[in-house]
Amino acid sequence: MKILVIGSGGREHAIAWRLARSPSVRKLYAAPGNPGMASLAECRKPESSSPEAFLDLANSLDADLTVVGPEAPLVAGVVDRFRQAGRMIVGPTAAAARLEGSKIFAKQAMERYRVPTARYVTVDNHAGAMSALGGFSYPLVLKADGLAAGKGVVIVQDRQEAERTLEALLSGALVGSAGARLVIEEFLTGEEVSFIALSDGQHILPLAPTQDHKAVFDGDKGPNTGGMGAYCDARILTRVETSEIIERVMLPVVSGMRRDGCPFAGFLYAGLMMTAAGPRVLEFNVRLGDPETQALMLSLDCDFAPVLVAAARGELASAQVTWQEAPSVCVVMASENYPATPRTGDVITGIEEAEALGAAVFHAGTKLTTEGLVTSGGRVLGVTASGPDLPTAIECSYQAVEKIRFRGMHYRRDIGRKGLTRWPPTLQ
Repeated sequence: MKILVIGSGGREHAIAWRLARSPSVRKLYAAPGNPGMASLAECRKPESSSPEAFLDLANSLDADLTVVGPEAPLVAGVVDRFRQAGRMIVGPTAAAARLEGSKIFAKQAMERYRVPTARYVTVDNHAGAMSALGGFSYPLVLKADGLAAGKGVVIVQDRQEAERTLEALLSGALVGSAGARLVIEEFLTGEEVSFIALSDGQHILPLAPTQDHKAVFDGDKGPNTGGMGAYCDARILTRVETSEIIERVMLPVVSGMRRDGCPFAGFLYAGLMMTAAGPRVLEFNVRLGDPETQALMLSLDCDFAPVLVAAARGELASAQVTWQEAPSVCVVMASENYPATPRTGDVITGIEEAEALGAAVFHAGTKLTTEGLVTSGGRVLGVTASGPDLPTAIECSYQAVEKIRFRGMHYRRDIGRKGLTRWPPTLQ
């Protein structure tokens, strides 16, 4: 089987890493890929990032299956175009991808399907936003309606900060046109969990639970980022909690989207807050998470390719996935000044030494130059390792991180620490 992976980040590197270990995969391609993926797949640059350009590339390669990593091509309709041409692809149509492409669409869908979520209002102008603030207490959550690369959600602590942030969102200063419409939402307390399931439009296949760390600094301090690290561990959720999420969140969305005429096929990601009253949905994404995928792919213990084919063909009911018992931890190493305007062009060293310790180092913002491998984005590397228990997995990840160097690098030092409370005290 020949598989094309669309994307160039750490998530796509991790997907390619897992597929490269599949006995059913004969050839891997990446569009456009990155330096890390180049050792696993043949990297090809499409003419553009349009659905048509990706289809032209898949046709020229005669790819048997295409896997879409990032959200932008999905929202743009790449799946629609591939299906029209009779090419097999994993991902939702543009209509179904609105679950991520529009926060307002997602909240309205949750209302229709009776999915538990936070109380909210939508606004599209300054006067309406100022008026709506009176109906909420603080802290308060402000969300840009459109795609904002994980940076369109701001938690504000008081009215003054709310007014400043609303102005920045609505004016386009913060996230551009993505902030033209907003969701104002009550702040929920609890522990965040990422729950991802693969769907074929009717059935779902849940993946192992993960936990992302979005804030830039330890202790969940500072502005939100695309994700500073994640870990995968079955102990994140109990069996009862998992069943409740499947029955109250995942299945209602998949069945509701099918009834509404836009069946959801692909990866459905529910960002959840586990509150005292049960799970509440913070957001939906329509693809695998980043950096959750890095930890997931390391923990996966089966041939992933046939599972993806089953989802693309609508035959997921008979598919299965198996997982290692060992937890996995991904630590994101970021460029200086990320998540604002990251510094780039700095030489990276130590990756081979980190991998010699048993870690998988997934490239996210790197490029090859005459000087060698250098930084080319905000999130540079996802250093990922497993261990027989969570404390060991955390230790192995950070031991590998310490081998890597580039100017101005920074990373959180508490990835996975919340999960230690679920392990026996002797292991903490």
